[in-house]
Amino acid sequence: MKIVTIKNPVVEGWMADPEARWYEGKCWVYVTHGRLNLTAFSSYDLVNWEKHENIIDMEGFPWVYTCVWAPTVIDHNGKYYLIFASNDIQSDEAYGGLELGVSDSPKGPFKRVLDGPLIKKFINGAQPIDAHLFKDDDSVIHLYYGGWGHCNVARLNDSLTGFVPFEDGMVFKEITPPKYTEAPCMLKKDGIYYFQWSNGEYGNDSYGAWYCSSDSPLGPFDTAGPLLVSQPPVAEGPGHHGFIYYPPADEWLAVYHRRYVADPQIYHRILCIDRMKFGGGKMEVVRMTDEWNLEVKNK
Repeated sequence: MKIVTIKNPVVEGWMADPEARWYEGKCWVYVTHGRLNLTAFSSYDLVNWEKHENIIDMEGFPWVYTCVWAPTVIDHNGKYYLIFASNDIQSDEAYGGLELGVSDSPKGPFKRVLDGPLIKKFINGAQPIDAHLFKDDDSVIHLYYGGWGHCNVARLNDSLTGFVPFEDGMVFKEITPPKYTEAPCMLKKDGIYYFQWSNGEYGNDSYGAWYCSSDSPLGPFDTAGPLLVSQPPVAEGPGHHGFIYYPPADEWLAVYHRRYVADPQIYHRILCIDRMKFGGGKMEVVRMTDEWNLEVKNK
């Protein structure tokens, strides 16, 4: 074994809304960075990171003109699919929502798949933002998404271009848990589904993350506990997180953004990684750090 020291933030600059995946023997983290494209970072050791900018071929999305944010990526049938939010639509009369791209590589470029957004309307009150793709053990892929205090789940078809109704005929199920604001994600460990989300106001210290567990990816999700909370003087406003199982250390890690304490700039968010801990079907509150040590296997 060897000891690796993780220092937070793990990269320089303002980053937000991370999602982490393990592809090609590396950790990939996809983030909001800039206004009209997305950035990814990849690393073998969580210390040295390669930056991949402008991962979307935006020429294929001529209707996207206001903003791009909150990526989620999944590997499927030998390709990589990216869903991201566009244009921050405030009503069904505006055009934008959740967009779909595909690439042969986890670094992109991700090219347009559809002739318009995958989801372009408010359904069950959920603003079409903050998508998360979850592949279950049977390879069925669920899409969780939603802002404005509402969360939906839907089951994608094999091409990921549309949806398959659930057994009861519904296509979009509202599964809004307690204290939900936005940014859902799903983790499965030892047969337990851990559903997670962000709550509070993203620009201040009320922002954080909560979770609940279930024996189904569809819930019910009705018993919540905190997962990420402000911890001054280290940081405040942690949330819109992802996670990754890191094979070299046999550990689960939280990948999230947070804010420096009392920073008045609401978009000043930094990319951090800290340890996740589980026990008895529960998740412990993540202890935020400036740096910490990770034991990894020698190659």
